[in-house]
Amino acid sequence: MRWPRKNDATSIEQRREAMGVNGGLVTSIDLDPFAGAAESLVGVAVIPVSAVPIEIELGAYELDDVGALVETGRKPETVHVPLAHTEGGLTASMMRGALAARTVRTYVLHDRITRASCFVCADAASAIGLAGWIESELASMRDWLVEAGDASLSTRAKLRGVKTHVVGPMCHVLWQWTTGDAVGPNMMTRNSYALNMGYVMQRAPVKPERAILEANMGGDKKPSAEYFQSGHGKTVLAEAFLSDEQIRRVLRTTAEDLEALSWAGTHGSVASGMQSVAFTPASAVAAVFAATGQDLGMVGTSSMAHGTGRRVDGGLQATIRFGGLEVGTVGGGTTLPSARDWLGSIGCAGAGKVYRLAQIVAAAALCLEISASSAMATAGSENFFKAHHERGGMR
Repeated sequence: MRWPRKNDATSIEQRREAMGVNGGLVTSIDLDPFAGAAESLVGVAVIPVSAVPIEIELGAYELDDVGALVETGRKPETVHVPLAHTEGGLTASMMRGALAARTVRTYVLHDRITRASCFVCADAASAIGLAGWIESELASMRDWLVEAGDASLSTRAKLRGVKTHVVGPMCHVLWQWTTGDAVGPNMMTRNSYALNMGYVMQRAPVKPERAILEANMGGDKKPSAEYFQSGHGKTVLAEAFLSDEQIRRVLRTTAEDLEALSWAGTHGSVASGMQSVAFTPASAVAAVFAATGQDLGMVGTSSMAHGTGRRVDGGLQATIRFGGLEVGTVGGGTTLPSARDWLGSIGCAGAGKVYRLAQIVAAAALCLEISASSAMATAGSENFFKAHHERGGMR
């Protein structure tokens, strides 16, 4: 049969019938609200959601006129973080880390999302000249985007900066945007395309031979050194103090053993060329993303992290830095019924909530890091082995 392309009720049923799932794979919910989220809809996947209460000292943030973050307040509260996953032990481990940390302090350091375009020129000299011209035109480009009157442009995506990188005859350009409470890939893609074709290709002193909208210099949905350092989304830092008593009583290890693991793990990361210095951040990031309707393709870049563990008087100072958490509280999967419910349960549904969500993700990841690292820090990593042996499911 010809595969139906629409997401109306008839097309959905025709696809399900062709797959042989009618009567066998029964969806007990109305599929209508999901029709705008994905093409060729045939059903939904159900994932168990658990929750971990975490005490977080959250900062409140706003962007000033030039796109710099300003902290406007700070207060602690208990957040029941929803986790959608099937990973045995994840929730229990995060719970243990939260108990040991007591209060996690979080900070948003930076907000930029980028589209990595490229202009191919006749030679290196032309590419170098183009890079200088693009950087000098930033203010004019901002004005042009506002005044263009193009209905295809996003008014929410604000051009904040530009970074160029010339290699051979290629002038790579990182267009740097803020996109409000949306993750913003579609917004910045529309505006970057307009800049490429309507501004650079039309006004550059020497017209490039070719324009490419995304040329992979940033690493969209792929871990990269560029995004690890400069960020792609919300750059967030989470920090907790683990007292010697909590480390002994809750985590069943010592600050010295945790510091020794941090030392060995950091050198292991360097030796492997890993774009992370962390233990298992992707598990926490993916679980919160799945519960709250985030783009799961962005887990790879969002989970790039840099953790630190330092012995201080009376315990251990533990931190984790995420260069770019690609989160949103409006648009995309956040509009789906369950995602909207879980976002609402943690005060992150709708506009004005994206920095809060980014901090919650970072806090959850730090709690998991604390617990998993502690299990690995025990003699011979015995506790880590036991946890996986007991909760690993199939033998």
